[in-house]
Amino acid sequence: MEPQLGSHELLHVFSFLEARDLLCAAQVDKVWNEVARTQELWRHLCLRRWSSCKASQMTLGTQTWKQYYLCRSELEFRMESGRPEKDFICKAIAGHKGEIDELAYISTNEYRFNGQEKSVVCTVSSDATVRAWDLHEGTQIWSSPLQPAALVNLVTYPRLQLVVTVDERGLIKVWKAEDGCEWASFSLPTYSSALEACDILEGPLLLAACAEGALYTLTVPPLQLLSRVSVFPSNRTSLLCSPDRQWVFASTQNSDLGPKVFHTLSLLCPSEDEPPVYTTLPVELTSRACWAPAEAARLTVMHRNDNGMQLVVTTYELEAKKTRNRVDILVQQIASFLLPDTMMPPQLMKSHGSQVILLVSGSELVLFTVHGLQLAAFQDHQRPITSMWVVSVVPCLPASWPWASGPASLPHLVVHFKGQTRVITSSFDLSLRVYLWSKDNKLPVLRSCYHLLGGSHRWASGFTHVESDSMSIVGVEARNIGTSILRSYYFKVQRG
Repeated sequence: MEPQLGSHELLHVFSFLEARDLLCAAQVDKVWNEVARTQELWRHLCLRRWSSCKASQMTLGTQTWKQYYLCRSELEFRMESGRPEKDFICKAIAGHKGEIDELAYISTNEYRFNGQEKSVVCTVSSDATVRAWDLHEGTQIWSSPLQPAALVNLVTYPRLQLVVTVDERGLIKVWKAEDGCEWASFSLPTYSSALEACDILEGPLLLAACAEGALYTLTVPPLQLLSRVSVFPSNRTSLLCSPDRQWVFASTQNSDLGPKVFHTLSLLCPSEDEPPVYTTLPVELTSRACWAPAEAARLTVMHRNDNGMQLVVTTYELEAKKTRNRVDILVQQIASFLLPDTMMPPQLMKSHGSQVILLVSGSELVLFTVHGLQLAAFQDHQRPITSMWVVSVVPCLPASWPWASGPASLPHLVVHFKGQTRVITSSFDLSLRVYLWSKDNKLPVLRSCYHLLGGSHRWASGFTHVESDSMSIVGVEARNIGTSILRSYYFKVQRG
């Protein structure tokens, strides 16, 4: 039958179709095929499914919006099913002669399907070297010269392609991620208790806390000192930057000293007349904290109650109120609840979206709302969980969140998830467990999908770290002889 609709009319009709239907329509005839390949149709599908997708992620001349949609959909399917050999390639990558203390991705977490994408991580080890690894090829890219002391921590700046390390004596160094060449160095007076990369509009910064309880703010890459602030004198200090890098949470564990939240910009050039802007939260004996990725300044803190007998999880929202001569920090408590007495003190805590808290207690992963309603509990691991990675893709939440009035309004909640969001745990049982959030537009439900196995228990004692990017998962596998290896799981898609 002769088609009655012109190209313009077909384009309008096709704009209401899903990807599967659009592919079917392309099989009808030449005209339908040409209209079904229209870039704007596939761009609309991409933006509707992945709200974080931007044109800057496209490489002109090598891929179209249709190719991007099909490749990313296939990648998500493979990362959801996790079938050995069919969906991913597993490789054991050795090289360090000591234990790996930290790892971080240096490759940008973007979805590219132009044949040039790769996943690259950097590691520091007790063997006093920093190294870079290609997870797809399973090879070492470069290794630094032997350093004066064991390296204990690192942070990366993917946008700048820089790696920053610190050794057990407090010596900080900047390395070029391309070839491992040393760029700059800075010595802390004592060993470092925390490093945080802070890439803001005003310029990339490094925040370093040392054992004497001082917070150092340095420029990157030259490592020039901008400020030194005494936070918790003679106390080991932990740091945690907010997702937008506008806030810095500083705490010292199990102390009567309340945790502090600094306004990042005030750390750039403080003076006696204008000291850094901060506030002290009204809690004591802090043990854990995390920022909500879906909110600009929502902070959840785990601490002891007034008598020090029970663990409490309290969520705050912060706001910087600027006046002509000063900046004040306003703190509002959003929610608070007691953890069950039967629950072991959690060793890990992360947030998902703006209202869900993930806690790791021993070998159990437990989900609560910020108001204390338990959503789920998983006991998939046979031994204690050592690390948890929550992929930073955030759900698209309604402007008016109905949980504000408490758990009673939960049945009416609708959350729109776009794209695939994952939670990955590592354990001493020598496995990584992969979880996915449900996409059924109801309550945010985490479901257990599959596990990734490490090597033999004869040689390995378990996984100690896990991280992930858009195309890979990597874990640090500790060996029984006092060394560590990387075990990568690289997910591939067919192009064309």
